[in-house]
Amino acid sequence: MIDRQRYSFLTLVFIGLTLMLSSWNDEERRSIIGPLPPVPDYTDSTQWFIVNRGGEADLFYIISTETGDHMQGDDTCHLADTYDETLRKNMLKEMVAVDSFYSGKRLNYFSPFYRQVSMNSWGTPDLAFALLPIAVEDVKHSWDYYLKHLNQGRPFIIAGFSQGAVATFDILKEMPDSVRSRLVAAYTIGFKVTQEDIVHPNIKLAQGATDTGVLIGFNSVKSPESILYISENNVACINPVNWHTDAEPATFVLYGRRGNDTLSVWCDTVSHHLIVDGYTKHRPIPLFGKPGNYHNMELKFYYPYIRQNMADRVAAFMKKKKEE
Repeated sequence: MIDRQRYSFLTLVFIGLTLMLSSWNDEERRSIIGPLPPVPDYTDSTQWFIVNRGGEADLFYIISTETGDHMQGDDTCHLADTYDETLRKNMLKEMVAVDSFYSGKRLNYFSPFYRQVSMNSWGTPDLAFALLPIAVEDVKHSWDYYLKHLNQGRPFIIAGFSQGAVATFDILKEMPDSVRSRLVAAYTIGFKVTQEDIVHPNIKLAQGATDTGVLIGFNSVKSPESILYISENNVACINPVNWHTDAEPATFVLYGRRGNDTLSVWCDTVSHHLIVDGYTKHRPIPLFGKPGNYHNMELKFYYPYIRQNMADRVAAFMKKKKEE
């Protein structure tokens, strides 16, 4: 939930700030960014949610913003403490839900706890931007550990939603060819894909349902007037129901506890957003939402179609490898 260009700039600022703060005392540092929770130790199994199904491919998933501010002593902490049981429960809910939504019966599932930026922080964007590199670095460290100790050479899907998608871009851009050769696909849901992203040699946009080594990105709205700043100037859109990049609409079923709704979705080739027709029950997201923006519905809208698509892309990847 950030402006990508601003994030890139502030990452450099953060590095300089980190060097400067290292020579300061705790009181001076806290006055800038607040207290820091303990660094996650990814050799510790409690810092992961893992479901090993003995599958031929993995899903590495980075959760979105699930935690708020909390107290660390007498100070307000704006980053999740991955050892705090209350905060862990909030993060675990999304981890478990996404596994049930997407992994099916064949994908092994790996999702790291990380010091994510709190939801409250987005009320003060400059604070959130200053904190975000800490969250991204945690995810990158978990990714390195996963590759060295958990992946065991299997093909993988990497996916992230909202705040989690930011780290996905960083991981993709830094991925060596020896690792990228095992990339089935990357799903960066609920965040903008920029022109700068797609000119990077490691990022290739999906064009259909079974191409591999590609990035799948989309953002859902009722109309272009509902676009949030987190997806402004987006350049990528693929329909997760019919897997078209053009404006051909597709009908889908939104499954609910009290009944199902039949909706339709199509890619607006001007704004590069998914336009969803027929949904009427949505409430705007607190802090930065707009009426008609469906950011927090992305995972719920399309999960049966994405789950099948992940299986289809894995099958296409394995077939291609056998033919090489």
